[in-house]
Amino acid sequence: MTTPDTVTGDALAGLRVLDVATLFAGPLAATLLGDHGADVIKIEHPRGGDPSRTHGVQRDGVGLWWKMLGRNKKSVTLNLSTSEGQELFRSLAADADVVIENFRPGTLERWGIGWDVLSELNPRLVLARVTGFGQFGPYSNRPGFGTLAEAMSGFAAITGEPDGPPTLPPFGLADGVAALTTAFGIMTALRARDTTGRGQVLDMAIIEPLLTLLGPQIIGYDQLGVLQQRTGNRSGNNAPRNTYRCADGQWVAVSTSAQSIAERVLHLVGRPDLAAQPWFASGRQRAEHADELDDAVGEWIGRRNRDEVIEEFEKAQAAVAPIYTAADVLEDPQFRALGSIVRIEDDELGPIRFQNVPFRLSETPGRVRTSGPPLGRHTAEVLARYGVDEARLEQLRAAGAV
Repeated sequence: MTTPDTVTGDALAGLRVLDVATLFAGPLAATLLGDHGADVIKIEHPRGGDPSRTHGVQRDGVGLWWKMLGRNKKSVTLNLSTSEGQELFRSLAADADVVIENFRPGTLERWGIGWDVLSELNPRLVLARVTGFGQFGPYSNRPGFGTLAEAMSGFAAITGEPDGPPTLPPFGLADGVAALTTAFGIMTALRARDTTGRGQVLDMAIIEPLLTLLGPQIIGYDQLGVLQQRTGNRSGNNAPRNTYRCADGQWVAVSTSAQSIAERVLHLVGRPDLAAQPWFASGRQRAEHADELDDAVGEWIGRRNRDEVIEEFEKAQAAVAPIYTAADVLEDPQFRALGSIVRIEDDELGPIRFQNVPFRLSETPGRVRTSGPPLGRHTAEVLARYGVDEARLEQLRAAGAV
């Protein structure tokens, strides 16, 4: 069992995490812990490793998503379906603070490394189990991916144009939200351990965190029978709220969640008459007049280039933002000021850039120390801690255990 070191810039220094998860919520939760100094050991199958290594775009056969997802981790190959691999895993878990896994419920138990075994070896262990539907219930043994959570949570039903189909996000939204929630759950369990001295199981069903983020949909239906409908880029709670095309073909997004901002926007675009209407004083009533408000705002924006639109909105203290691609993000001065993108030297690809730690702490800010390593880069280094010398390592490789 490790103990926290004196804080020297890494808040989670001394915390040991075994990342046995794949694609994508569990591994991203481990990444967030690693950003703050946790010793994250990424345990991967000897053949192929985490599928994120080959998921999405690649350069020279090297998966780029892995470089970000695998940052601040040590890669160890271990075949948990073999008795030797299971024995080694039990040794690692006995010395760990956290295990993150996303196998189907019952898999760890079948391998002899379930909670009953691990908690007896290490009563202070926190076991985070990340699955599509949780550890119990009628759907618990179904394959579970973020797409299914985006569908079942209600997200897809309210996303898209009114006359179009339910729309899924073009990225791992549910996995990302579940990763953030899992990291929070782990830290909560570790804080409880400070009081009780005992670890516990975190059961994270990917269908749940996104459900929470969808706000008042459940209570709205429960109390009023109201089901939110698809409104495209518009909001049912305020207007104008949309994306608008500028004269140069660029796009901006406008939000008027605050009444004062809505009034400033309408005065800016030369329509104080609309701001003077009785219905304008209520966000929901403004939403009922979205066509009229969008026409006014869209016509004004459509006669100006994006830079001019943003400049005039800023002068009026109204809320606007350019619609960016990744190329724009890399050049934006605000992201640059925040340090939102980090540049790091990678062993395989040379200098690379990707997202930095997603928040800043004044005393222990976290940092990206390494990018995702090649498969098995740290197997010998880590297993040496548990008495596996070079000769034994070769035997384990020959047996397919590492």
